Amino acid sequence: QVYLVQTGGGWVQAGDSLRLSCAASGRTSGIGAVGWFRQAPGEDRDFVATSTWRGGAEYYSDSAKGRFAIFIDNSKNTVYLQMNNLRPEDTDVYFCAAGDGISAYPEHFHNWGQGTQVTVSS
Repeated sequence: QVYLVQTGGGWVQAGDSLRLSCAASGRTSGIGAVGWFRQAPGEDRDFVATSTWRGGAEYYSDSAKGRFAIFIDNSKNTVYLQMNNLRPEDTDVYFCAAGDGISAYPEHFHNWGQGTQVTVSS
């Protein structure tokens, strides 16, 4: 079992930056890839970014491309989502996830963080 604990998030103004963190513990040797997703109340989880656990391959949603970056510190078993130039439409609850392979689909991930609220005001 892999356990994911998220930190970061909060309230910022448009144009600001935030960094989300997601610390993995447990059977981290079994992680093949990690991802970040976002979810509005009553909606499905939407893809933001994904990366192989050891790095080297990353994919982003069209909205995140050029503004967000996913990166991993394997020495700390922690995955980050650096979010720059935030927009009000980025407001959502953000979740990190761990799974076997890189994917944009939440159903391909087995383990999830608890979620963290990101609110961007105009």
